Amino acid sequence: MLAAILRVLASPAARRLSRAAQLVAAIAFGAAAASQIDLAVNGMFLGSILALGAIGITLIYGVLRFANIAQGDMMTFGAYLAFFLLVSVLPEHAGLGPFTFGFPLLLAIPISMAGVAALAVGMEILVFRRLRLRRANLVTIEIASLGLAIAVRGVVQMIWDTPVRYYPHEGRDHFSLPAGVSIAPNHLFVAGAALLLAIGLHLLLTRTKSGKAMRATSDNPDLARASGIDTDRVLLWTWAIGGLLAGAAGVLLVIFNATSQLKPTIGFQLLVPLFAAVVVGGIGNPYGAFLGAMLIGISMEVSTAWALPTYKPAIAFLVMVLVLLFRPHGLLGARD
Repeated sequence: MLAAILRVLASPAARRLSRAAQLVAAIAFGAAAASQIDLAVNGMFLGSILALGAIGITLIYGVLRFANIAQGDMMTFGAYLAFFLLVSVLPEHAGLGPFTFGFPLLLAIPISMAGVAALAVGMEILVFRRLRLRRANLVTIEIASLGLAIAVRGVVQMIWDTPVRYYPHEGRDHFSLPAGVSIAPNHLFVAGAALLLAIGLHLLLTRTKSGKAMRATSDNPDLARASGIDTDRVLLWTWAIGGLLAGAAGVLLVIFNATSQLKPTIGFQLLVPLFAAVVVGGIGNPYGAFLGAMLIGISMEVSTAWALPTYKPAIAFLVMVLVLLFRPHGLLGARD
């Protein structure tokens, strides 16, 4: 009986059927991939936002060797600060070109970035520096970071008590591209702004004296201090840059949302994807954080084709685990 089955499977008809099945499978896979191109493109836009937050986390980790749990809530603070400026300070303005927002948002973004940078520097001076002077261990510092995250979220909820807010926005048409890809103009703005910030950070780290001091402090703090680098000033610069990136990411996250919806938990909900991006790219490597954020963003968006959007953080965690199985140090992480 077994020999008969093997003869049938080895027959030319069976081989033709196998090739046909492979062709059908290839066509089905191609159709499925084409239908998910739109999701993958959206994932790239989401990844650009995650990249800003993840780079901030990895910069702070590279210098201080601890993970800033408050990064997500710093993003939330930046988003709400921009909301306050838009509805209470800056004048109303019609939509700017193809975008759903007006010119005032272009003013609100840098102001919000500066506000979050000031918050980050204040956290360093008032909390983390004092803990280091008292030689607090890593667990204590992480708990302090968690406490600051809860405190920032509580302040946001206390000031803006309404559960859901919205940025002023107007309806706009999407750009239609081949392969069924539809791109919102806001998404192009998000990607462009994130790319400009990433390029600016690259130039800062590689072309300026402050950037080189940050890299030296990250590589060896004791040697940097012995060579005359003011490491305390470097720490303040690092926190300020992390705050700037968090503020920008928070505002861009709301712009990325089709309804411009704003909730006190928007940053906290991205905490797992942010840390997954850092780990996937390689802890302490800002370029790896950017690459990891893109991979996480695309994976999260594509997963909505077969899973509920509420599972996005779980998808980010799953991708992180899969990458670590094959690359324990991350995609661009250095071996110890």
